[in-house]
Amino acid sequence: MKRKIFSEEHEMFRDSVRSFMKKEIQPHSDRWHEQGIVDRDAFLKAGAQGLLLMWADEKYGGAGVPDFRYEQVLIEENARFGDAGFFMTLHNRLVGPYIGELGTEEQKARWLPKCISGEHILAVAITEPGAGSDVAGLRTHAEDKGDYYLLNGSKTYISNGINADLVVVVARTEASGSHGLSLFVVERGMEGFERGRNLKKMGLKSQDTAELFFNNVKVPKQNLLGEANRGFYHLMHFLAEERLLGAVGYVAASDVAFDITMDYVRERKAFGQTIADFQNTRFRMADMRTEIDIAQTFVDRCVEEHNEGKLSADDAAKAKLYTSELEGRVMDICVQLHGGAGYMDDYPISRMYLNARVSRIYAGSSEIMREIIARSIGLDPRKKRPRAVENNRASAA
Repeated sequence: MKRKIFSEEHEMFRDSVRSFMKKEIQPHSDRWHEQGIVDRDAFLKAGAQGLLLMWADEKYGGAGVPDFRYEQVLIEENARFGDAGFFMTLHNRLVGPYIGELGTEEQKARWLPKCISGEHILAVAITEPGAGSDVAGLRTHAEDKGDYYLLNGSKTYISNGINADLVVVVARTEASGSHGLSLFVVERGMEGFERGRNLKKMGLKSQDTAELFFNNVKVPKQNLLGEANRGFYHLMHFLAEERLLGAVGYVAASDVAFDITMDYVRERKAFGQTIADFQNTRFRMADMRTEIDIAQTFVDRCVEEHNEGKLSADDAAKAKLYTSELEGRVMDICVQLHGGAGYMDDYPISRMYLNARVSRIYAGSSEIMREIIARSIGLDPRKKRPRAVENNRASAA
């Protein structure tokens, strides 16, 4: 399906990214999978290629290109020719904008150049052992000590947690509730900042996911990001883009899985014919192709709206919900069509199946996405049903 969203310039960029992925990322994928972490120099190579924080102003070393479609190309080519655990996009568009949009001029000048070059790798630390999506339950706290904050607490499931040089940490600065939160940039080497295990996971084996500990860390006032006690609102500001990033990746992975499976069923034979000759296979492939194309069309439209500053929170939630659920269905069908081979780690579809399972959990679980969408269509249990609806139901009765 030809996609009108991309111009000739975007496709030229795609060619260069594809070449980069094939040369610098794909050859190392198996080794990274075994060692449980991507080499730091992968970020340096991406930085040298101009692929990090492309939206950043040229005065910091960026390309000054805010167009989200360039990041979309990066995600799609990484899914096809790179490594799913190379979380370049988390660095680029999930964490980087916290500094780019909330940072002071001094903070941006201090941090952005090395983030753009790949010398500094970024992470964001929200989740705790006892609190994830419910930020009101966060217990990590920062006490104002005059010229610094004293940070104490722990975080878990932090992507890029081992490699990260700068971590945007969400901490409580008021007693309770979701609104007494602030954001702090904790830097590698700060006394009291320690990393725990590189956590063992079901999938995304090459992605370093860690526990982080903060024991009386003195965070300078200059490292407060945005306004004190406004952390909740800062987090909400970036959620739509985070979910769109996920949606782009999920539909891209589905498309790759489809192509891998198409090649397999055309070559593999059973009972004197190829797997593709069976009606069940043809119908399954037809269903997947239809759903992937429909999802891609919606995601592309969301990207266009995001570029125009018009993407709504509920549309981002719809995109994240549908594509993550689709990815799960596609991976399951593709493994089934591979038969026993699909269960073997030597086949890409096996790893892709395991990688996909987290898509319905992080960046807001499917259940939370459904809640957001339900409220957007007027089904909010916190609000009284509109009188017009009550009257209509009474009339119907």
